[in-house]
Amino acid sequence: MGKFTFVVEKTCPICGESTRIVKTRSKLLMDHMDEDFCMHYKEFNPYFYKIWFCEHCGFAADEKTFLGTMPSMHKRKIQEFLSKRQMSMKFVEERKVPDAVASFKLAIFYAELVGQPLAKRAGLYLELGWIYRFSGETEKEQEMLGRAAGLYDQSLMTERYPINGMSDTMAMYLIGAIYFRLGDFEKATQYLSRIIGDQEIRNNEFKIYKRARDLWQTLRETRDSQTEASEK
Repeated sequence: MGKFTFVVEKTCPICGESTRIVKTRSKLLMDHMDEDFCMHYKEFNPYFYKIWFCEHCGFAADEKTFLGTMPSMHKRKIQEFLSKRQMSMKFVEERKVPDAVASFKLAIFYAELVGQPLAKRAGLYLELGWIYRFSGETEKEQEMLGRAAGLYDQSLMTERYPINGMSDTMAMYLIGAIYFRLGDFEKATQYLSRIIGDQEIRNNEFKIYKRARDLWQTLRETRDSQTEASEK
């Protein structure tokens, strides 16, 4: 595993104990990327290690949350919850699918417990969906993608962007891309059309505009070919 990962010690923001964390090396070769930004790498899957967890108290979060300044109210809420339960996970240096799934489910639980932004929670559900995609568990993948789309949609209506460096246009694109993958072309078209019909987005966020336009074109071609096949 040394080729792709290494172990470091970090202080848990909840219990204050030193815990082992498996980090991934930055130089990884990407094979391709899906419409919803899921990256497929050669030889190794860094998403399995995206969530850090404390082997002592069981707190789990992504690196930014684990190392960042946590609001004292959030910290107290998690400490209070953990004082009544044993949530620790076994440390393993080489994670398999079940380890990755368990870590994401824990991170989602804590994110919901303290009421992290909807967009943040949506991102966790999306990435858990990717874990299921890698393992070929299509039904579970689709369930997680559906939850991610719903949370991003709620977030667009109630939260101020940017959130975690993501613009509202990016969230809108992701919803469209998720619905495209779910085969709901009508909903996908609604969101993608909002992007490609906006001159301001075209001027200021051309990369995401182009991505939305290309996906909209792919969607039309896919729908047309499906229609032709059903008419035969």
